[in-house]
Amino acid sequence: MCGIAGYLSSSHSPESRAGAVARMNAAMVHRGPDDTGITTCGEATLGMQRLAIFDRANGHQPMCTPDGRWHLVFNGAIYNFRALRAELTSTHDFKTECDSEVLLAALAHWGRAALPRLRGMFAFAFWDAQERTLLLARDPFAIKPLYLHATADGSLLFASELNALLASGYVPSAIDPQSVSDYLAWLAVPAPRTIYSAVRSLCAGECATWRDGRLTISPYDNARDLITPDAGAKPARSREAFTVGLRAQLEDTVRAHALADVPVGAFLSGGLDSTALVALMGNISSTRLKTFSIGFDDTGYSEAADAAANARHLGTEHHATVLTGERVAADLGALITTLDHPTGDGINTYYASQAARAGGITVALSGLGADELFGGYASFKNTALIQRWVPAWRALPSPIRTRLLARWSRGNTRSRKLADALNHATSPASLALLQRRVFCEVTRRSLLAPEFACDYAPHPAEAALAAQLGGSDLFMTTSLAEMRGYMADVLLRDSDVMSMRHSLELRVPFVDRPLVRWLAGQPTAFKYTPKHPKSAIAAAVADLLPPELLARKKRGFTLPYAVWMRGPLKPFLEDTFSTASVGRSGLFDSTAVQAYWRHFLSGHDAIEWSRVWSLGILIAFINRPRPFTP
Repeated sequence: MCGIAGYLSSSHSPESRAGAVARMNAAMVHRGPDDTGITTCGEATLGMQRLAIFDRANGHQPMCTPDGRWHLVFNGAIYNFRALRAELTSTHDFKTECDSEVLLAALAHWGRAALPRLRGMFAFAFWDAQERTLLLARDPFAIKPLYLHATADGSLLFASELNALLASGYVPSAIDPQSVSDYLAWLAVPAPRTIYSAVRSLCAGECATWRDGRLTISPYDNARDLITPDAGAKPARSREAFTVGLRAQLEDTVRAHALADVPVGAFLSGGLDSTALVALMGNISSTRLKTFSIGFDDTGYSEAADAAANARHLGTEHHATVLTGERVAADLGALITTLDHPTGDGINTYYASQAARAGGITVALSGLGADELFGGYASFKNTALIQRWVPAWRALPSPIRTRLLARWSRGNTRSRKLADALNHATSPASLALLQRRVFCEVTRRSLLAPEFACDYAPHPAEAALAAQLGGSDLFMTTSLAEMRGYMADVLLRDSDVMSMRHSLELRVPFVDRPLVRWLAGQPTAFKYTPKHPKSAIAAAVADLLPPELLARKKRGFTLPYAVWMRGPLKPFLEDTFSTASVGRSGLFDSTAVQAYWRHFLSGHDAIEWSRVWSLGILIAFINRPRPFTP
């Protein structure tokens, strides 16, 4: 796990490029405190900060082949690197035991065709000094980030973090109004946009080629690839056979993700997903596992007791951090500075990662991704319910639909979301994505200054998903929509930023190509039971789990924001929603924003707090000091 950066240009001197890359490296020391490196070869200057996971004594980057032709900077982990190494031993004399050298050899040997062979999370830059060509790529799930700034003169800068790109001194930091609108809609700025007008993100499964000042971006992997079972794979014929097969798949992915030459631990909550992973980790490990959880002094929100009970059953060395509103309020300045993008989520990961690193862990496993694969979100039920009624809805006369939409748009949060879904869904994929809309259209437009209150825009992944998932059942469509939307836009992006702030490599075993493709070939009825979501996981590892866990009702993990926002966090929000603060950027309608804040304080909508908090973070992020714009 590292931070990578680069500057490619034929019109800027090697010295100026090296200076810019050095500044980007310095802004990412937290991503890789173990080693640093910069190299210049022709038009390319590459840099990296290394967090050493495999073969700690070696693996310095940038790394190049013995003949000096190919150069690599790489962020991530390739879990099948030893199998790939065995394939490449006849053509490459390996000097290290790290995955970086195997990736370098694989790219030198197979070129872009190596990408589908990689099992893991990655973002890398691969420079061919002979062809004077750079290949950039991002993993199929968007676990690892990669941001690009292309200039009018054909130069290219890239980095693992937006903050690092800005630190180069060559990237404008102007906020993109369309991205602000996107954030209000989705709780994030979906790729390829970023919060900055001059920077784009590679999307999941995309690669980019730079040559002679020209940048070309194209997909190498798509949603259809992710749900295409491996050749020879067969669906289970019974639930019992499925359960046995799932257990084998889960053991395989946990074993792969637990591979490291540094201490490995896990996040452990009171829920099923993380407990199942920790149970499987304990089953394959000969050492006592360290686990970490976040609890709250407000017991109505805290899972600390359940997490501790799970840890006792599993025999882990458990560390619990009690988080208070006062602590979060004191840390808000540092938290907002940490962010690459505004987000209303991720604070729990920030503190859990801080605790894990302080507890001697360099790699931590997380249960993120299980809800997307096994239908753990309400969006699965909601999408199916609405889709069932769509034909009857469309059969209604247009005037009746218009009146109903107008009435629902004036209702509470749930009815406004329903109105937007019925008004804008054009396919099952778009309907599934719309379950994650944050601010309804009426509110989104009202919060923005009139000149920036643009019309409805679908999620950027919608068109591709609709085209690629034709013929898939609704469960699979919803699953992929969750992975390409909320998981990639919010969960994975926040997890990367928050964990790497504390030099912690966070791994997500449920977000694994072999597991996803195996599940895609299995009957939906075995994967998903609407009344008992994720019962498939419970059945697969039932012999390892605490008996009381299976009897607990699922509850989503949430911080007690609604309480804190009327207490310790209120001064921050009062200041953020002040006339001067809201008006500073010129992007918002101050009257509407302040009315929204007062509406929350009056307590009319029990679930509106998340939107108010997200709006506050957005305004504070936009108002934070930014580097000089070149």
